[in-house]
Amino acid sequence: MSKHRNSFLGTQFLTAAISTTLVLVLLGTIVLFVITAQNLSTYVRENINVSVLISDEMDSVQVSNMHKAFSRSSYAKSVEYISKEDALREEIEAQGIDPTEFIGTNPYTASFEIKVNADYANPDSLGIIVKHLKGNADVVDVIYSKDLIKSVNDNLRKVSIILLIIAALFTYISFALINNTVRLTIFSKRFIINTMKLVGASWGFIRRPFLARSFLLGIVSAILADALIAAGIYWLYKFEPQINAVINLHAILIVFGAVFLFGIIITYLCTLFSLNKYLKMSSNELYYI
Repeated sequence: MSKHRNSFLGTQFLTAAISTTLVLVLLGTIVLFVITAQNLSTYVRENINVSVLISDEMDSVQVSNMHKAFSRSSYAKSVEYISKEDALREEIEAQGIDPTEFIGTNPYTASFEIKVNADYANPDSLGIIVKHLKGNADVVDVIYSKDLIKSVNDNLRKVSIILLIIAALFTYISFALINNTVRLTIFSKRFIINTMKLVGASWGFIRRPFLARSFLLGIVSAILADALIAAGIYWLYKFEPQINAVINLHAILIVFGAVFLFGIIITYLCTLFSLNKYLKMSSNELYYI
């Protein structure tokens, strides 16, 4: 029993686990890149700023009502009111020059700085929003960078397509590498499989220990891969704390789950297919492969 267990979980199992773990780390990294690319896209879009300049004749009640109206709107991610005095103070801090010393008055206009939701951060939607805002008699002007928004959307679209192609390619490579690892393991046991078949063992009985081993291999490899990916993410957080804006808990859980499921499913299916191949072969055919 001990000898069988050592064979079952011996050097060969360890080698297969290490190989499968490395492939799953590669796959998990690609999944992480794809997910964080989407998060980065959302982060960039939601930091696009729309400045709504308002009339100096508005009183505090009107300003408050407008602030509430903007905050309730579906397109606003966040709304910040900047008074004339705040705008002047920011300019003095940035430029080191007080323009009131030259012109005698505060030349700046109070405004609302609106960061839009990602779904609205495109030229068409913003064009409709800006047209609506300019229809308000208390709005002096609406400022946003149309060219920047178009450039951001175009570049993010290109990056997303490239990442999806890379993800598909590496998924195929990962499948092939894990399949080869499993097939080599089954190949070394092909004569044992044939002997069991010759003495009358059913296919289900022959498959059972191999499938159990592959299931365990998938779990162990997935746990090790998730641990390595978690260590890498932790290092990224230490190196750049702001990375949590794109690599959040939701993305991490999806990556861990994808690696775990892929590790179990692919090792199990590859083992099943390889076993069926050798179970269908005659004794003579085993010597010519």
